[in-house]
Amino acid sequence: TWLDPSDLRIGLGCMRLSTDEDRDEMRALETIAAAAEAGITIFDTARAYAHDETELGHNERLVARALRGSGAHQGARIVTKGGMTRVGCDWVPDGRAKTIRSDCEASLLALGGLEIDLYLVHAPDPRTPWRTTARALGRLVDEGLVRHVGVANVNRAQLDEALELAPIAGVQVALSPGDDRALRGGVVERCTELEIALLAHSPLGGQRRAAGGLARNGALAEIAAARRATPAEIALAWLLTLSPVVVPIPGARRPDTARSAARAASLRLEDSDRAILGGAFGRSRPARVERPRSTEQGEVLLVMGIPGAGKNRVAEEHVAQGYLRLNRDERGGSLRALAGELDAELAGGARRVVLDNTYLTRAARSYVIEAAARHRISTRCIWLDTPLAQAQVNIVERMLERFGSLPTPEELRETARSEPGLLAPTSQMRALRELEPPSADEGFASVQHVPFVRLPRAGRTRTGVFVAATALEQSGWQRELERRDGSARYLVFDWIPEGVANDLADVASRLSSLVSGHVEAAHCSHGAGPPRCWCRPPLPGLPLAFAHAHGVDPARSLLIETSLAHRTLATTLDARYVAL
Repeated sequence: TWLDPSDLRIGLGCMRLSTDEDRDEMRALETIAAAAEAGITIFDTARAYAHDETELGHNERLVARALRGSGAHQGARIVTKGGMTRVGCDWVPDGRAKTIRSDCEASLLALGGLEIDLYLVHAPDPRTPWRTTARALGRLVDEGLVRHVGVANVNRAQLDEALELAPIAGVQVALSPGDDRALRGGVVERCTELEIALLAHSPLGGQRRAAGGLARNGALAEIAAARRATPAEIALAWLLTLSPVVVPIPGARRPDTARSAARAASLRLEDSDRAILGGAFGRSRPARVERPRSTEQGEVLLVMGIPGAGKNRVAEEHVAQGYLRLNRDERGGSLRALAGELDAELAGGARRVVLDNTYLTRAARSYVIEAAARHRISTRCIWLDTPLAQAQVNIVERMLERFGSLPTPEELRETARSEPGLLAPTSQMRALRELEPPSADEGFASVQHVPFVRLPRAGRTRTGVFVAATALEQSGWQRELERRDGSARYLVFDWIPEGVANDLADVASRLSSLVSGHVEAAHCSHGAGPPRCWCRPPLPGLPLAFAHAHGVDPARSLLIETSLAHRTLATTLDARYVAL
């Protein structure tokens, strides 16, 4: 490990010394110096810790200046991060290999000769393959730029993938008395198994919750008073008991706060203290689940998949077999509260229960598995491995059945409050990014993988021709139309930001003069940026709305296109395509 046994198992998170609007540079220098004087050797910084993109590296320069000024630089262990850009005040991950390399070189320059003990990628970038980012980290060690590398803000699957590609020596995730996702999600467990240092950021709940939340916890305040410590010190000491690899890195803006954090490392909690605090926080760690070997006592069935995967259909099939269905959309509340309802139903005698909400993470699923295990009932998982494009088709068709037409972005936003399953494209894509596929090692009796199969659409017998408006500007489209069935229905579609209803009227009229079938035109008029609607190509809304209205089967249809985006749309619809 990159940590020495003599290192204090408390670090200093330096972010707010540079990001706060009211930052005070002299006080920041004094705070870092006070931490070093109190015995802290681990200093967490990042190239992106600054007000905005005009002062990248501010925090690294500040840390280096403070450590050199106090003479503590020789014993300090520098943890810094890259792969994060700033666009104004926004934080945007950039995991490209060239960015990881250039950010590391910039950090070395900002640190002015201080070595980087641990270099972390700040967060996974959804636009860059995670394997690309992990390999880039490994090359930093190979080339001698840094001593060790690690990852931050990852789930267990991402950690495991990174471990295959780079010598991961550190992981940084949120972990506090009020945030146990890293525990329940298996990240702490994996780091403990492999003796990888786990740096717990926001260990007191983050700047919004740290100030008052801990002081209001009666058990914490009582133990703190008995130990002549602050509630924050007791909370940090408690985190240290969770695993020998946990290293909390609380932020500090003042010297006395830094000294207080250092004192927490020397506190020793009694077994009785840990028991009281575990009960007060309610979730010190997920229970070790012993999987029942049979379903004779009943079973809890968790139907998993991204929004639009088809969970509702599977749940209804099991309800018909006598299962009790628990669904947050019907009962309200949170996923964790639903696990409490499951506990109550099992205590009341229920023995076969199906849950079909979107349990994206191991942490969310752990509450369900634990509730079942308390009653010696197994939990089985059906994993609907539905591709994103087909889930999008399912959501759009559900909306068309519900409303008869495509809802506007404003209607979507309003509807999602009462019907979470009818969501915007950005929400579905976010769910896909957050998804952690289920695994038997979570405590499931089994995980049944169900590949996607599109069922025939009842009552859809007509053929259709979906024509991208830009295709009518190319040569050859007339020849393609001559080969079509005369009874086919035609849709001309396009994306025209801020467009009006008759923008495609001339194009549709031109097409009508050449074919005998019915012709319609439709366009998406919504602006650029992340899609808030389902009608912007290559999303499938416009062709599916047309097919719904005219009894057209998209799988029997043709799409005439001019771009890769249109080809993607044809694949989504399972339609044949002709490229012009």
